[in-house]
Amino acid sequence: MLELQRTINKPVTMSGIGLHTGTECTMTFKPAPENYGIRFVRVDLGGSPEIPATADNVVDVSRGTTLGVGEAKVHTVEHVLAAIVGLQIDNIIIELNGIEPPVGDGSSLQYVEALKSAEFVQQSEPKDYLIIDEAVIYHDEKKQIDIVALPLDNYRVSVMVDYQNPALGSQHTGLFDLDKEFVSEFAPARTFCFLSEVEELADQGLIKGGDIDNAVVIVDRKPTPSELEKIRSKLGIEEKLSVGENGILNNKELRFRNEPVRHKLLDLLGDLALIGAPLKAQILAARPGHRANVEFAKQIRKLYQQKKLVKKYQFVKKEGVVFDINAIQRILPHRYPFLMVDKIIVLELDKRVVGVKSVTINEPFFQGHFPGQPIMPGVLIIEAMAQTSGILILNSLPDFNKKLVYFMQINNAKFRRPVMPGDQLFLEIQLVSKKTKIFLMKGKAIVNDKVVAEADFMAGVVDRDAPIES
Repeated sequence: MLELQRTINKPVTMSGIGLHTGTECTMTFKPAPENYGIRFVRVDLGGSPEIPATADNVVDVSRGTTLGVGEAKVHTVEHVLAAIVGLQIDNIIIELNGIEPPVGDGSSLQYVEALKSAEFVQQSEPKDYLIIDEAVIYHDEKKQIDIVALPLDNYRVSVMVDYQNPALGSQHTGLFDLDKEFVSEFAPARTFCFLSEVEELADQGLIKGGDIDNAVVIVDRKPTPSELEKIRSKLGIEEKLSVGENGILNNKELRFRNEPVRHKLLDLLGDLALIGAPLKAQILAARPGHRANVEFAKQIRKLYQQKKLVKKYQFVKKEGVVFDINAIQRILPHRYPFLMVDKIIVLELDKRVVGVKSVTINEPFFQGHFPGQPIMPGVLIIEAMAQTSGILILNSLPDFNKKLVYFMQINNAKFRRPVMPGDQLFLEIQLVSKKTKIFLMKGKAIVNDKVVAEADFMAGVVDRDAPIES
């Protein structure tokens, strides 16, 4: 795998209609600087808004993946993204003067050819690989979808589909080497659908640019001549439709015996580009689809953001520790005698954090609370939970070091057992909800597996240099 980032050498342009919207669009790939990532730019809209290709910006997964920021959207991005990651391009600008990229023949091949003609440029910054070091699992019981990422010092993807439909049956495929296999074995695989779906998709307005030249239509039931004519009319297809001997509408030849599952792998590659970083992992997927792919990409992206965050503050990797006291002091503004958390041992971004406070007789508050019978003040246990929660919302604020987190409400506070010198407090915080600068959290403090205190609290975020109103 490549070790340095890559972009293209010169702009390259293509035009055509979109698969689902049927609208005309001109798309231009342009070089981008290091660490820029992949971004779509709607040049036909005021201000030319940018839409970073990340899972955070997915707004729809109806038969394709749609990205959006505000009113700006780009439909069916997965085939373009598959070409970009398949060619191991890290930084690129994709300008469009419409809402959907040209569909071409329904595969990624036209994008690959265009990008190759633009030539590749090796940049000086190293690739920011996300290295999967433990299994990440997505499971949808209802749809029987499973996607798993396993540790591997490379990037491999295996896909199995089984639609329980005799017209297609079970198929599987695997990509083991991007350099050797992507362009020839997977980029040409075209999108497909079943004949029984075509009329419903047309009625939903989802394939306005679809025809038998940019999609493989698998015949899963025997249609009448009048039904075929109705479909031809709805899709605006000029040539007469017929049921092919090979089970494909109009007897169109498959490019590969298992072209449908190869296209599913292509879709998965494109959707996983939304993680925002190249992967080193083995991906195993059973019956994937855009909705599941995007949910899995979001799951992996959280892991990527967390690893970046940890690397930013925790300079020395320690077993069983996410942030040590040195990292905590880089994050929180609190100092002696009011820093109430010693280390963070669990962090799930935007979900959960666990901090640890070792309570010793050297705590200054024990001198007066209480002489002869030292007990940690309940309000300081709450403060310890609050400081721990500051770590949890760290990723929600891009300029966290310029912010302060203030209490707004404390509800349902209960103190169940005294905390004394020698105790080790485990501070567990869960994020209940968040808005732009308001966070609702639920916390509990535990000693020896027993809850000693708990509370619900609301926190607000303000600029560190903002004046305090009386």
